[in-house]
Amino acid sequence: MTPPHPTLRVEVANGTLWQIDLGNPRQTANSGFTADSAKPGEAITVLGNRHRDASKMHMKAVRITIGGTNFDMYPERIQAK
Repeated sequence: MTPPHPTLRVEVANGTLWQIDLGNPRQTANSGFTADSAKPGEAITVLGNRHRDASKMHMKAVRITIGGTNFDMYPERIQAK
């Protein structure tokens, strides 16, 4: 996990490739997410902010969920239900 922001490349079911920016290295580590948290082919759910240019498949992650485990990059941005 290197500065300025670690990234994931995620291929969705239709074959579209997304770039997902995580928090800065400290935020990412504090969330519990490591280089081994996501394995190729594993299903993930990303909550975050999409790039303003909708033609770009790029977003900033606020939370990533893998196998029922939440990794909150920016917990202060997540509203309780």
